[in-house]
Order: sequence, then C-alpha cells, then structure tokens
Amino acid sequence: MTLRITNRDARRFWLANQGLAETPTGAPDPLATIRSLGFVQLDSIQVLARAHHHILWTRNQNYREPMLDRLLAKDRSVFEHFTHDASILPVETYPVWQRQYRRKAEQMGKASWFRNMLGPEEREALKERIRDEGALCSNDFDSEHKGPRGMWQRPPHKQALDFMWYTGELATCYRENFRKFYNLSERVIPDQWREMEMSDAAQLDWLCRGAIDRLGFGTAGDIQRFWDAASSVDVRKWVEGAGLVPVEVQTATRDWVPALAPVDIEARLEAAPAATSRLRILSPFDPAIRDRDRFLRLFGMDYRIEIFVPAEKRKWGYYVYPLLEGDRFVGRLEAKADRARGTLNIHKLWAEPGVRWTAARAAKLEAELGRMARFIGTPEICWTCSERPAEPP
Repeated sequence: MTLRITNRDARRFWLANQGLAETPTGAPDPLATIRSLGFVQLDSIQVLARAHHHILWTRNQNYREPMLDRLLAKDRSVFEHFTHDASILPVETYPVWQRQYRRKAEQMGKASWFRNMLGPEEREALKERIRDEGALCSNDFDSEHKGPRGMWQRPPHKQALDFMWYTGELATCYRENFRKFYNLSERVIPDQWREMEMSDAAQLDWLCRGAIDRLGFGTAGDIQRFWDAASSVDVRKWVEGAGLVPVEVQTATRDWVPALAPVDIEARLEAAPAATSRLRILSPFDPAIRDRDRFLRLFGMDYRIEIFVPAEKRKWGYYVYPLLEGDRFVGRLEAKADRARGTLNIHKLWAEPGVRWTAARAAKLEAELGRMARFIGTPEICWTCSERPAEPP
C-alpha cells in the first residue's frame, strides 16, 4: 500500500530537513548548515539582516556575519552562483555545477538584459584588467548605459561582468558592503574542485538526488525547482529511473496529494525530531518557505513578499516576517532596524487565523526579538504599534 504521511508528520519532517527542529544554540558551523541546506540565497535588502545572514542565524543564533565572509573570501569553502536566484553553495558542488554554467550561458545569450553587453573582444579586455590588477568590482570600470532606464538595466561593462559570472569565466572573490568583487575563476575555485570532471548524466543524478534528499518528499516539479539547474524534461526522465517510491502527503486542508520519496522514507520519518517550541522570526527568503505553493500546502499560510507591490496595493507591508513556533506558523511581523539610533522598531504584528496570542506566546516573541537585537546590534526594542496582534487585513 502507498505510504500516507499525515500533515503533522510532513511538517515535522520538513522542518527537521530544513534545520528548524533543533534548538538553534551551540557552536556555530555555517559551512555545515550550507551543506545541509544545499545552498543559501543571497539578497541585498537589509531590513533587519540580509537574507543569507538571517537564514544562517535562524539555525544557530551564535552565528555572526563575518563567519560567512571568511568562508567565501579566505577559506574558499563556498562559492557564489545562481540557483533560482543568486546563492552561496558549498565548493564541493562546483563539479556538478558545470551544467548550470552551460545553461546560463545559453539563457543569458538570449536574455534582453544583455542586449547592450560588450562584445567578445571587449569582454576579454575586462578579463585582462582583472588578470593584471586582481579582483575588481563594477565601479572599477566605466561604460555608460544608453537607451531607456529600467530597474534591471545595467551599463554595458556591468552586463559583461555579470555574463562572465553567469557562465563561470569569473567568480565572486569577496564582497564589501555587499558589493561583488570579480576575479578569474581559476584564482577563486580550488584546483581540486575546478579540475574534477563529471559526465552530464552524473551531474544530473547528483543534483536530483540531493534535491529529493533535502525535500524528503515531493513531485518532479519540486525536484526541478530545488536547484533550478536542470530542465523539467531532464528531471522527469531522471525520475522515471530513480527508484523513488510513491507516497501521499496530507495538506493543511486535509486533502491527500501524491508525491515521491526516497526508498527509506519510513526510516527518515521515524528519525526526524519534533520541532522545538521556540518562536523564530524567519527571513522571507528562508528555504523552508521559499516554494510558496509547497509552503501553503503544508502549513496553510498564504505568504507573499510585497517589496515589488506598490505601497497602496500591499496587503501586509513592504517586508513582513513569518513567525514559526514549533511546527506552526503563528503570525507575521513587520519590523525594521534603525542602526543609527540602535533601535529595532516593531511596526505591526498579526496572528494567523485560529491562533490565540497568549502571554506565553508574547513572551517567546519578546525573547526572540531580544536575540535578534543582539545579532544586528540594535539594543533597544521599540514598539510603534500595540504589542497585541492587529486584525489581519
């Protein structure tokens, strides 16, 4: 008979796979966290903390931002590239990432973003400067954007640098205030990983197995979207011969939906610990909630980030954080750090439908806000709204 995974077990299993079951204390090991998650998304927006730092802190609250900088710039144990978005990956992923460099070369060659890009000879001249001078950022070059302005428009030299980054000719050497410094890939990626060769089939198998291992259960579409480093056709073909077992997963609305899982799914379910009762403030880009449709199915929370929604059309707010308590998402928080004044400002708090905002739950949020304040260096917590949840919009 097909194994049925109840919604409670599915939530427990998913949070355990995402590093959100154990109490986030002890000695921090951000490299182990990145390896466990597969990758961590980068994002420039800093409302409380930038997404990559927030994600790592959520899993160990002794983590501090220079730890990731050291992994990239000194240890060379991680590298930057594009999954569904710009991300940090463990350096041992590099040999299987060659298919992604090829895919991005093809995609970027057709993308409208790069229509004003410098030609091959001019791109080679940029590389020659980096070869001679060492790591450089976009500001070290100069070319003027021509034509209509737009959010994603870049000067030709910036487009060229990004194109060579997407295709693997250049790599991120380090960042300063989130500004990317480019260097030749052979100077950034250790020879051990750069010289390792794997067939395309082996790369695909590694990526798909890594995806289903971390997902625990999912559809072919879930597997494809995890890394976004293979086409849906390639993943469906892989699934046909992968030896996965069919399961049924109960949704938050008590429906049963089909999925696939590793053959040892029952043992994995048995071993997954229950989530700690601690309340956590998650980044909008946290991998546990990144796939919004999967998140809605498992937890019943319809969550969207509204940074690109005009202010007058936002339902919640510019940057709203989901609140996880145990294996339930219990609320949403709109907060912003004012680093100049040393304050963490709470602008709005909402409880999810059916959640009672008890004194115990309020105390858990206060404790988490205190931990967040210490992490981002804003010792004072200032409520600009009521400490009781507002009615959902």
